[in-house]
Amino acid sequence: MDRFQELTAFIAVVETGGFSAAARKTGDSQSGISKAVNALEKRLGVALLHRSTRKVTLTEQGQKYYERTKPLLDEIQVADGELTSSVQTVSGLIRIAAPSTFGRLHVLPLIPELLSQHPGLRVDLVLSDALRDMIEDRIDLAIRVSQINDPDSVVRRVTGTSLVCAGSRRYFEQHGIPGTPADLTDHNCLIYGEMTEWPFTGPEGRFSVPVRGNLSSNSVETILAGVVAGVGIGLFHRASLVGEFQHSDVITVLDEFMHEPRDVSLVWPKRRFVPTRVRRATDFLASALSKRILAVV
Repeated sequence: MDRFQELTAFIAVVETGGFSAAARKTGDSQSGISKAVNALEKRLGVALLHRSTRKVTLTEQGQKYYERTKPLLDEIQVADGELTSSVQTVSGLIRIAAPSTFGRLHVLPLIPELLSQHPGLRVDLVLSDALRDMIEDRIDLAIRVSQINDPDSVVRRVTGTSLVCAGSRRYFEQHGIPGTPADLTDHNCLIYGEMTEWPFTGPEGRFSVPVRGNLSSNSVETILAGVVAGVGIGLFHRASLVGEFQHSDVITVLDEFMHEPRDVSLVWPKRRFVPTRVRRATDFLASALSKRILAVV
């Protein structure tokens, strides 16, 4: 039996957790998958899998073999893709995830041009402030405006955007303008997510200030609405306030303490064959987002 077929079957069983699921993934029959794995074990002279009526798990030797061979199979898939990408038509569905406000302001306006350049492309734009699992949610490409510590992802930095503290003139007329970050303890700070400590930079370096207020939300839009309505002070990425800066009642404070930029990055799963449509969309967004944010922020 072909060694590539054996390896493909083995890795499919490991990643799907069973022979029937592996058969569905590869399009082969369950018996074909079983024969390929059995042939591999016979050729190697070791048992790679523990089989039971409930599940299939790796033996110690199987774990070592999987860790060595999985990258090899990935590289073969990437090589195949690179060889054929220049002649492939860019078509099909691409799922792109972005934070709600940032996506509405900066990603959505770019989609018509992306579709115009690639008429065969279909885009499913997922706008959510929740940090989504890219594999589980079948996300091909994500735009993140935050620090990324994910060893299973590839990160391509596009540009940066600073943090800003903002409030309405109405609010500051009633409660005063904070002169230093420490003054925020006497103000109503609107909390996004779990950010109950706000970061700043002073002469002695980075520091944070604990804040509290009467409104919190997992939606940037809600915090923005609260700021415009005069409820309190909010902490935002400057790129998220493009529209609000046109509002004469909204101003920023503590600007001299806001020196640390936040990266705007494109992220996609690591060690996975990247379809041509995703590569083209990545290249387009990397260029277009950088130009857009530098122009409007």
